[in-house]
Amino acid sequence: MLVAGIMVYAAMRKEERSGFTGSEVATQQPTQPAPQLEEPPALPSWPRWGVTHTQFSADTESGEVVEQARGLLGRVPMLQNQHIMGWGVGNPEPSPGQYNFRDLDRRLTFMSSSRAVPVITLCCAPDWMKGGQAGRTDWSKNHTVAPEKEHFDDFAKLAVRVAKQYPTVKHYLVWNEFKGFWNSDTNAWDAAGYTEMYNKVYRALKKVNKDIQVGGPYVPIDSYERGPRSELSGPWGTVDQRALDAVKHWIANKEGADFIVVDGASMPKGQENLPDDFGAQAKFSAITEWLRKQSGDLPIWWAEWYVEPDNSQWSEEKRTAVQATALMEFAKSGVTTALYWNPQSKDRGDCPGCLWQPKVGDEMPMAGLLSGFTKWFPTGVEVQEVRTSDPKVRVLGQPRQLVMVNTSDREVTATVDGRQVTLRPYEIRWSGRGGA
Repeated sequence: MLVAGIMVYAAMRKEERSGFTGSEVATQQPTQPAPQLEEPPALPSWPRWGVTHTQFSADTESGEVVEQARGLLGRVPMLQNQHIMGWGVGNPEPSPGQYNFRDLDRRLTFMSSSRAVPVITLCCAPDWMKGGQAGRTDWSKNHTVAPEKEHFDDFAKLAVRVAKQYPTVKHYLVWNEFKGFWNSDTNAWDAAGYTEMYNKVYRALKKVNKDIQVGGPYVPIDSYERGPRSELSGPWGTVDQRALDAVKHWIANKEGADFIVVDGASMPKGQENLPDDFGAQAKFSAITEWLRKQSGDLPIWWAEWYVEPDNSQWSEEKRTAVQATALMEFAKSGVTTALYWNPQSKDRGDCPGCLWQPKVGDEMPMAGLLSGFTKWFPTGVEVQEVRTSDPKVRVLGQPRQLVMVNTSDREVTATVDGRQVTLRPYEIRWSGRGGA
């Protein structure tokens, strides 16, 4: 079944460039000056935690919801990330030299107003760089096609134009999940092609401002319940060796990097979490440790991370509890940055894992969890082991604060850090230490 799945996947990749005709005609936008963005807040340490804005976010909500979302994201300043094309913004360069930053301006303006430490992901690329038509945007192909090799320089020039538009942004991720960089002939990632493009972007951005921080390769690190031989495996599954090989190629051939960035999920492809929903989160620590060893201790960024299998029917309480244990793994393993892919939806109603209720603005549990970790577990804080009498209660501590998670669907009473506590099913509780 695994071999058959790989063959289907490769066939899909091979067909990606067919029928790239473009359906949305670009309209000439009046030239507007770049927005005047406030400098990011001066913080004593790197926040570590943040969010990625997706198709729907606060910048297109009503005024009241915008204010509520601004308050949620800004009460403890964190990183906020936005892609340059797609995920809520239009084509930034529909035709060569014709720029349209209207949507990106609006999103970056909101980020600035909510005290963000801004991050930009340089993906995706205009159609004319990918074999499509200038002046048109085929959104059905946007997330599956990479720039053609002869347009790598054009993509680097677009990166430069973006960096000059937003001088307050000092952190850039190059591309997203190796999209379009799959070689169906070798049945492996085209790490050489990606690295060639990355190096051009890296050089170009450093010429704009040597203080700009650039990272890659942003490859998805998938795993399988049982897969081919791999140098990294555990109770949570076996990592796809092709992803590890792509990372190693990039490390060996990059011209420079300020951090290494990947993404992935706790569960194997198409499977449930192994050995269970909470134990599976150890996968993030294992991959982080491998990345640090391979990269010579580069700062580790997780651009996306997912913990919930499809059609899980989890309650919001369980979902947030599992996410909390994933954050614990990131902190314990020394991850520098972890960005939460915010799944905001357009319409009022259920929005599993969202930060605020769409069209309403009320805070949802994940917003509080991110704020708590941003406040108490920034990069560089001393992470401490905390004793618990019951392994069902996961604990993470620092000198002044600890956070507890009941991983059980039943009430649990345990002694944590010398004090007895009773936690409701899947409850997350913060507690001061040392008189804090």
